[in-house]
Amino acid sequence: MQQMTNIMVGPGHRNSHGKRHSDYAENGGGKRRNPGDDTYAPGPDDTVYRYLCPSRKIGSIIGRGGEIAKQLRADTQAKIRIGESVPGCDERVITIFSSSRETNTLEDAEDKVCPAQDALFKVHEKLSSDDDIGNEENDEGLAQVTVRLLVPSDQIGCIIGKGGHIIQGIRSDTGAQIRVLSNENIPACAISGDELLQISGDSTVVRKALLQVSSRLHDNPSRSQHLLASSITQPYPVGSHLGSSSTAPVVGITPLISHYGGYKGDAAGDWPSIYQPRREDSSPKEFSLRLLCAASNVGGVIGKGGGIIKQIRQESGAFIKVDSSNSEDDCIITISAKEFFEDPVSPSINAAVHLPHQ
Repeated sequence: MQQMTNIMVGPGHRNSHGKRHSDYAENGGGKRRNPGDDTYAPGPDDTVYRYLCPSRKIGSIIGRGGEIAKQLRADTQAKIRIGESVPGCDERVITIFSSSRETNTLEDAEDKVCPAQDALFKVHEKLSSDDDIGNEENDEGLAQVTVRLLVPSDQIGCIIGKGGHIIQGIRSDTGAQIRVLSNENIPACAISGDELLQISGDSTVVRKALLQVSSRLHDNPSRSQHLLASSITQPYPVGSHLGSSSTAPVVGITPLISHYGGYKGDAAGDWPSIYQPRREDSSPKEFSLRLLCAASNVGGVIGKGGGIIKQIRQESGAFIKVDSSNSEDDCIITISAKEFFEDPVSPSINAAVHLPHQ
């Protein structure tokens, strides 16, 4: 069934999602407004890591009554969320995020790091030093360690580089084995658009490689992470109208997002449910947005030679069509994509929020 909604493109400004040193988190831009709850969703400039932990070792991070996780949060000032167990999957996602401000000290790092990167290494150290790790040893008798990270597809390029030159450089610098595994190896706890990055070697080289990889992810945040809100309280109901219960005027994209699976940060519920795995029996459905734009402004939306539209199509994977044949005053911009509605990131909405607001 096709889902469609109409939105007016109104005045506003476009976020610069790839830039660092934002005051977004400092000003509470991503914080939930539920009384007594300081949990918030990642902002567009926050640093986010998703570390895969074998389910049998998750107790090393949680601790009795959650005491270890609480101490890690207190020591680093990062947000740490333990994903739920997924049937048929022997790993759980540890999501770590914080402001990108570099305030913490990390051993082996020349400069200060952000709280999330500090927490990432503390989590890694706890797991790699676990007595029951049972890792194999190499020819020199050094224990072999493997790190697995989920990385959004729009972020993995900062690790691979053009022609693979960045990932090859990290391999050469550290001696670690670094691979982006094929889709059939991606675990069931991943979400749509995730890539699986695996780092292996002895503990020393893996730590060096993880420092380089995590630093690159810190410097190049995913363009879609700001859509990951505090919860998805329930699956999107097929056949209903997006934003239909909103009392806000239908201008801009914000009222829509709050009703698309609870993307806005003030939604109720438990944050880890954002990472609901895709059901095996689900199938993608057509989802469309129609935006009304003044004909006099459409050139600024399309870009010279269609450059802006082409770039957004490529980055989001959505189909975008501009129709100016029906009216002399207004143009209709149609954005559509085949989507799994339980996924937390919508290609259509992602494309819409990246359109210049004219």
